[in-house]
Amino acid sequence: MKKSLWLAFAAGSFALGLLTAPGRGQETSQQAKAVRFDHIVRNDFFAGLSGDKEAFVRAMRASEETLKSDPKNAEALVWHGAGLFSQSGQAFQSGDLQKGQEMWTQGIAEMDEAVRLRPDRPATRIPRGSAMLTASRFVPQERKAALLERAVADFSHMYELQKDSLDKLGTHPRGELLMGLADGYDRSGEKEKAKALLTRVVNEMGPTVYGQRAQKWLETGDLPVMQRNCIGCHTAGH
Repeated sequence: MKKSLWLAFAAGSFALGLLTAPGRGQETSQQAKAVRFDHIVRNDFFAGLSGDKEAFVRAMRASEETLKSDPKNAEALVWHGAGLFSQSGQAFQSGDLQKGQEMWTQGIAEMDEAVRLRPDRPATRIPRGSAMLTASRFVPQERKAALLERAVADFSHMYELQKDSLDKLGTHPRGELLMGLADGYDRSGEKEKAKALLTRVVNEMGPTVYGQRAQKWLETGDLPVMQRNCIGCHTAGH
């Protein structure tokens, strides 16, 4: 499990507030606050990407404290589960296979439970899907299919909810959603579905980095893994 797993998780989570099209999933103010649990923890999680162990501990502690008082808080579950998922990779790399497997199993279980509790929320679907999609590139072959299945389920569900109003999303969240789903379809063997999405990206986002990369993918039949999605917010609109 490599650092890029967290980069994808971070990118997906950064766009949470933009991934629900107007008119979908109207919520009360109290519910909206719950959706933005990422505001509580994401900066510390992001700092963990740069090796700030204390920040990572704070983020995990915040998730755990929330879950103590509200065990069914889906947003806290998905972030905490992703944290365990990331730590499992570190444990595997250090040779502690038992600990790694325990964290792997619990992390996925928590993310799955978050999606079960809130199946239509970007705040659960996008973090799990982003983590699963990227992790599937680095795990042993026998683990890939299960991760890809979850990633495709998450991205495709969000796509179906918003496919007729994607133009209302910003360039970055729209590009990440379409390119991420195309990547998932492509690596799952559903080449025609991937091609249809890439064609949409070209037609609707041609001048952007996403459109340019989708065009290259269609022309060559492939694209380097790290160019398929997770474009930094500072370049996505170029």
